[in-house]
Amino acid sequence: EKRNTMEKKTYISAILKQELILAMGCTEPAACALSGAKASELLIGDKPTSITVETTRDILKNAMGVNIPGVEKKGVCAAVALGVAIRDTSYGLDILSHITEAQKKEADGYQVKLNLVEEDTPLYIKVILSDGKHTSMAVVSQNHDHFSYLEQDGKVLSVDPKEANRKPKKLDIKELTELSMDDIIEYAKHMDNDIEALLLEALSTNMKIAEESLKESYGLSVGKTLMKDCTYPPKNLSDAFNAGAALAAGGSDARMAGCQLPVMINSGSGNQGITLTVPIAVLGTYLQKTDREKAEALCIAELTALVLTAIKGRLSAQCGAFTAATGLGCGVAWLQGGDGKTMEKVITNMVGDLAGVICDGAKMTCALKIYSCVQSAYLASKLALNGYAPTAECGIIGDDAQNTLKNLAHLTHEGMEPTDKTILSIMVGKQK
Repeated sequence: EKRNTMEKKTYISAILKQELILAMGCTEPAACALSGAKASELLIGDKPTSITVETTRDILKNAMGVNIPGVEKKGVCAAVALGVAIRDTSYGLDILSHITEAQKKEADGYQVKLNLVEEDTPLYIKVILSDGKHTSMAVVSQNHDHFSYLEQDGKVLSVDPKEANRKPKKLDIKELTELSMDDIIEYAKHMDNDIEALLLEALSTNMKIAEESLKESYGLSVGKTLMKDCTYPPKNLSDAFNAGAALAAGGSDARMAGCQLPVMINSGSGNQGITLTVPIAVLGTYLQKTDREKAEALCIAELTALVLTAIKGRLSAQCGAFTAATGLGCGVAWLQGGDGKTMEKVITNMVGDLAGVICDGAKMTCALKIYSCVQSAYLASKLALNGYAPTAECGIIGDDAQNTLKNLAHLTHEGMEPTDKTILSIMVGKQK
């Protein structure tokens, strides 16, 4: 049993280090541009007369509504066209910071055909160019700046066998589904110093972009607008809740508008990272908690969110802000003296409230959803701390938190798959 506890701790620590990583904004459009630029470098002869991009729904969703720095355009096709015009991969993922007016004009003249494909990796972008006589092809996959396949006039120039055949050597988060709330609390209370340092870095990094959002008008300016009505620094619990929700929305405003500040992500998502951290930073400071106590609350929040991701899948038609905010609600309850039973009530309250929030990609309206989900997390924790949660006769709620989450998984897999296809057909329809 002791060994199992040690193994569990080692596994959880490794997962947190894998999932809580720094990411700069705008990586999906940059990867699309890079793929276009590489294919363009490989095309012998004149400018292409035909451009096709094949990519996954994840790239489409996450590039469609994100601003491309310095250009009044968004989306996969615009980014690929710019890359084709730039024709230079030496800048790497910073490629979109080096666009001339002539290149913008050239990109405007290109028609890009978009096809969605199913791939093992969600990160997959293939660009195929032709000028009538010559052809070229470049594939970016696994990492945003990794060319896994290159072709010129039908001849394979390079294929990365490691990339072609390997599954990424990532730890599977599926095992997290076996963790109970008590396991998570136990881990948080005894986490090692390096994990505490990682969590505190997440808090300070994500607060920076949240505070940056108040300086300029980013996206819908959800955070900036709502902060005008907030007392900050907070004078009471209600102020702390409102400011935390507004600042979290602000962080998303800035990130989705192409702000060049890094974010500590969760489950591959900057928006989820922001949702989990910023309200805990604000509330923890207001409650005069120590760094260690803030780190414990964030640890519980991040792990609960990762368990939910493992249960429902990384990519579904369900909004990730809901997943993150459910974790957040548990962290908020912990900061106010809640235990494992309280947190199970938080989860049940959140599922009873917001299970139907849809994901329609990364874009400026994420800030709206984050604000709503964070406010719901406060409501869920408030009710739970007072002993309230819905019971099994209510809709998809189960007779305990674990069964509720099973029902949620059932909903997101079987129930929401047609929803996801419908969302995508609407999004692709707009691209045409």
